[in-house]
Amino acid sequence: MSLTFKQATMEDVDTILHYIHEIAVYEKLEDTMETTRENIIDWMSTRNVTHCLILQVDNQPIGFALYFFNYSTFTGRGGLYLEDFYIDEPYRHHGYGKQTLVQLAKIAKENNCARMEWVCLNWNTSSIQFYKNLGAVSLDEWSTYRLTEDKIDLLANQ
Repeated sequence: MSLTFKQATMEDVDTILHYIHEIAVYEKLEDTMETTRENIIDWMSTRNVTHCLILQVDNQPIGFALYFFNYSTFTGRGGLYLEDFYIDEPYRHHGYGKQTLVQLAKIAKENNCARMEWVCLNWNTSSIQFYKNLGAVSLDEWSTYRLTEDKIDLLANQ
């Protein structure tokens, strides 16, 4: 079973939505998922911000990797930010995860990116070990901060 990658198009919106739901369930965050087909279409097509690889075996989807490009003022170059990465349970531990990160590294290199970054939940020890085995380092000296929509509204209205 050979893994192939398909750069997602609007035809893949339902597949992307399915995998966003799957990762929400896996991360025990299903109750916080608000994404709709329209959101995906808006950010992928209209705004042209997000990109997505559909992972396929025998032309059937087995996972996805949703990413976007950011910019580092310190490097003066862009970076690839991996927002979500999920592989269906039966296809894990077959090397597909590493192949996907290799493919994303190629995309980052093609786009002259200085960095690839992502976050991982602290309880997900198997993924953490997988990322460390690839040479990724945890940025423990940095803390992630978040304003949710209600707090954004409050701040914007000051």
